[in-house]
Amino acid sequence: MTALLEVEDLHVAYGKIEAVKGISFTVDTGQIVTLIGTNGAGKTTTLRTLSGLLTPRSGTIRFDGRPLTGIPAHRVVALGLAHSPEGRHIFPRLTIAENLQLGAFLRKDGDGIAHDIRRVYELFPILGERARQPAGTLSGGEQQMLAMGRALMSRPKLLMLDEPSMGLSPIMMRKIMDTIAELKASGTTILLVEQNAQAALGLADRGHVMETGRIVLSGTGAELLHDESVRKAYLGED
Repeated sequence: MTALLEVEDLHVAYGKIEAVKGISFTVDTGQIVTLIGTNGAGKTTTLRTLSGLLTPRSGTIRFDGRPLTGIPAHRVVALGLAHSPEGRHIFPRLTIAENLQLGAFLRKDGDGIAHDIRRVYELFPILGERARQPAGTLSGGEQQMLAMGRALMSRPKLLMLDEPSMGLSPIMMRKIMDTIAELKASGTTILLVEQNAQAALGLADRGHVMETGRIVLSGTGAELLHDESVRKAYLGED
C-alpha cells in the first residue's frame, strides 16, 4: 500500500504545555486508521494540526507526497483532507442542504456537487427527507450524520472523523459505524479518533493508543482488540 499521510516526530504545544510529544504514524490509501485514548491524550490536537487549524512546534506532515506544515486550513481541504470535528459544528440556522453546499465551497462543478449531495442522502436518508429543515432542529445523531456528509462534500482523499459516536444512543452509534465501514468499502481513506475503542478497533486496519501526547502502543485493529493492556484500560475488562 501507498502512504497517503505520513506524520513524523510531531510536536504540538499550547503555550508552554506540550500536548503532542513526538508522535509518528502513517495512513495508507484505502485504510481505516484509528487513534484511541482517554481525554487529554492529544488525539483531537493531532487532527486539528493535520487539518491546518494548529501549527506544530516541530515535526513533519506529508499528505499525498507533499508537505502540509504551514499550509492554511482551506488549502488543506483543497488538497483532499477533510475534517469532521468533535462536537459537529454544524450551522444550526442553515438548512441541511445549505450545510452540505458549504462543504463544497471550494468546488465549481455544479453537476458534481449535486451528485455528491444525492450520495450523502443515500448514505443518510433522514437528511434527504429533511433537506429544507434547519440543521439545529436535528437530533445529535442526525447532526453527526450531517457533519460527516458535509466533510464528504469536498470529495476528500482522506476523511478525518473526531469522536463521531460521542453522545449517541447505541442504535445511532451503530448506524454511524456501519456508515464508516461503507465509506471504506467505497474507497474512502479514514483517520478515526474515537473513545469507543471496541467499535473503532473493530473497524480499523491499524490502531494507535495515545497517552499524554505519546503513542504508547500500535498494531492492527485485531491485535489491539486482543491486547490485554488495551482490554483492561479501554474495553472495561478486568
